[in-house]
Parts: sequence; structure tokens; C-alpha cells
Amino acid sequence: MIKNIIFDFGDIFINLDKQVVHRELEKYGGIPELSPEILALNDTYEVGGISSEEFIEKLGEVFPESTSKEITRIWNSMLLDFPDERLHFIETLAKEGDYRLFLLSNTNALHIPHVETIMGSEKFNRFKNAFEKFYLSHEIKLRKPDAEIFEFVLGENGLKAEETFFIDDTKANTEAAEKLGIRSWHLQVGKEDIVELKSRL
Repeated sequence: MIKNIIFDFGDIFINLDKQVVHRELEKYGGIPELSPEILALNDTYEVGGISSEEFIEKLGEVFPESTSKEITRIWNSMLLDFPDERLHFIETLAKEGDYRLFLLSNTNALHIPHVETIMGSEKFNRFKNAFEKFYLSHEIKLRKPDAEIFEFVLGENGLKAEETFFIDDTKANTEAAEKLGIRSWHLQVGKEDIVELKSRL
């Protein structure tokens, strides 16, 4: 029996354009695909291994034609809209009280303030308050799909893997959760929506 639900954030609640960074950085001498070095830099940033200032500075070294302001704008431009029906969905689920709800997101210190700007503080706080815990990778120094991040959430909250359901749009993340005995839904972006959750449980 499922008693706990862990949600990803990007492309589960807030819509993303993951390719916009590639397109935009091309204008500053980048290539269509991010290099392994930049991906590794992002992974380090997502676990709080470097500050936002260091992250922007290092990207500036790769794209010297850009400014810090332009890099910040580009990095945040992947964050799009947050549909109201998804906010209503999670608020309703929280009010029903049938499940313990958690958010678990690979994110960074630049994105979260920008999300609050997009949503507005009132809606952002309503969203955050729907969850028992709000886990952000750069704050807990762990990121998906590493097993440690799932073990951390389970352990800190006394959750049993077999009683826990996890939703993410990245297959590597759902596969990692399933290896620990957590039932998962690899949500197909554009074909499925989180508001359909109850048909999946």
C-alpha cells in the first residue's frame, strides 16, 4: 500500500525548455550540445559544490563573449510556466491527507529564486506548503540518480521503500529509485501529466 509520494519538480510541475541553454549559448560561441566539462560543472553546482558566482564565472571563461547577466538570464530561461491546475492538484492532494508528500529536485541556487519570480511569492509558498519536506539538491548536497539521495529521504522521514511512490521525467532517476524498491512513474513529458497521478497509484 502506497503511503508516501515523492515528486520531481521540473517538467512535473513547472514546464521546462531544456534545449534553450544550448540554443542561447551557441550565440556566444557554444556548440549545440553542452560539453562534458559544462555538464560536470552543472552537476557540481547542483550539489552546492560551488557558489552561483563561481558557476557564472566558470561559464564566462567558456563563453567569453557573454556577460554574467547574460549567462544568468540564459541559465534561467529554461524555466517556463507553472500551470494553475498542477498547483490545485497538489494542494487538493495535500488537503485530502491520504499520503505523505515530498518534493525532491535536482536544482540550483539560481533557479529557485527565479521560480518564485515566475510563480509569484504567494503561489510559490502555497506550492511549497503542500509538501511535508521540500528537498533541493543544492541544499542537501546530493543529487539524483545517486542512490544516496533516495536513501537520505527514506531514512530522514522513516519511510519504507515499498510504501513509497516516486515520479520523475528522467528515466535514470526512476530506475535508480526502483532498484531500492520504490515504485516509480517515468512521466512522459507532453504525453502525460501529473494531474493523472491517481490513475497510476
